[in-house]
Amino acid sequence: MIYLDSAATTMQKPASVATASAWAINHLASPGRGGHQPAMDAAERAFTCREAAARLFHVGDPERVVFTFNATHGLNIAIKTLARPGSRVVISGYEHNAVTRPLYAMDVRLRVARSPLFDQRAALESFRRELDQGAGLAVCTHVSNVFGFILPIEEIAALCREREVPLIVDASQSAGCLPLDFEALGAAFAAMPGHKGLYGPQGTGLLLCGADPAPLMEGGTGSESKRQAMPGFLPDRLEAGTHNIAGIAGLLEGLRFLERRGVGPIAAGEGRLIRHMGEGLRAIPGAEAFLARDPAAQAGVLSFRLRGRDCEEVGELLGSRGIALRAGLHCAPLAHETAGTLETGTLRASVSAFNTRQEVDQFLQALQDL
Repeated sequence: MIYLDSAATTMQKPASVATASAWAINHLASPGRGGHQPAMDAAERAFTCREAAARLFHVGDPERVVFTFNATHGLNIAIKTLARPGSRVVISGYEHNAVTRPLYAMDVRLRVARSPLFDQRAALESFRRELDQGAGLAVCTHVSNVFGFILPIEEIAALCREREVPLIVDASQSAGCLPLDFEALGAAFAAMPGHKGLYGPQGTGLLLCGADPAPLMEGGTGSESKRQAMPGFLPDRLEAGTHNIAGIAGLLEGLRFLERRGVGPIAAGEGRLIRHMGEGLRAIPGAEAFLARDPAAQAGVLSFRLRGRDCEEVGELLGSRGIALRAGLHCAPLAHETAGTLETGTLRASVSAFNTRQEVDQFLQALQDL
């Protein structure tokens, strides 16, 4: 199989990830829940994982790296900490339902900073206009999960800092794929999954906390057990219940892989594959590839359509030929509305550090042969 669906989850991972998770199942207990060796070893492994994430994303205090179950979990914590019913919230035109649905449920006054696809300058100016009208919160994806559009997050963060508007960053498609300096951004929160560009197992995620969060749920933490209120300190305040220590052990290996390979080289490699893929698609009659004119505006995700062909049908045909990618709306109807693809959806190919140019060529040939 040629796997081109890493924007959903990276199925190809360093071998050490599965090895570490499997070992943890029979060797690590629950961190913070005992003075015996398996519990102590689990606590050490969890803290080592926090430290690795803090180094990668430039978080000064590893205890402000909180474990979540996925990016959606982290985004819900962040949004429900900062958003208030009736408040004005500014988002980009490329947000995932993991952002829009919690905001919709909170009955905020939503303002969409719309901009043309791959136009970073227009995206920045649209945010500037909306923020200048006042806002209680801004939420912005770093990379569109549909089109790979890299939003100018550093500049958007600067606008928010200047106006004292808290910013939540959805780093679901950028974490591990592009450099991300949380301290420099000055964001309130950044949420990310562990199972995509960080190469960890599913069921893992991270929330980087620049602001003080409110718990999404309450329960046991192994600390301050006499009190009925949740602890006031991180990470315990947000980590009620038993940790997914097998997932955390695997996530640590994914982070170590990124430290060895370097996020910069991975980003460059993915970018080259996407350019090659997009140019190849444009040579196929009837194919429409959403490829940025400026390579610096697109990460390792590429959407395309075939004229007169149903995207879901094409996706199934490719799957039957051993090509794994995704078709449809990709849980991001707002992005499709912004780009003008809401009625048709798109086919989406996404790459990782484990894909090759040869695989892209085989995919292009399979598409031509349909």
